[in-house]
Amino acid sequence: MTTVHRPRAIPAPLSLAGFLVAVAAVAVIGAFSSAQAKTVYSGFTLPSWAPPPWLFGPVWTVLYLMIAVSGWLFWRAKNDGRGLGWYGAGLLLNAAWTPLFFTAGAYTAALIDIIALDLVIVLTVVLFRRRSALAAALQLPYLAWTLFATALNAAVVVLN
Repeated sequence: MTTVHRPRAIPAPLSLAGFLVAVAAVAVIGAFSSAQAKTVYSGFTLPSWAPPPWLFGPVWTVLYLMIAVSGWLFWRAKNDGRGLGWYGAGLLLNAAWTPLFFTAGAYTAALIDIIALDLVIVLTVVLFRRRSALAAALQLPYLAWTLFATALNAAVVVLN
């Protein structure tokens, strides 16, 4: 009789930790790239609806936690792989935005990046929804904030 060896499943806490680490890496890139963010942000002509600088940190902290849990839930839902590919592409685009905007001062390039990010998040929501409604729902606040940030980025390009 032949014994079939199945690969061991990664324990849930360990797999969640992997998603938290991946998203934390994006947050760290953003943190290092935005060392001068308050100075840069306060130097812009901003629309009346622009939020105060202190709001970005708390909002992104909550969003990054939701993004990590969303990816983990999708991964655990026997995903088809494509969703995680787009999820990863979104993390890369997210990681690129802060250095483009705050470090390089490439506001138009950052706008192109964030528009691409908006589209990738929409696609991620669609793909996640097929396997986990909760994973998709956890992406929606991220999408809403990113669309708001897109409008703010566009306003910076137009007004400055």
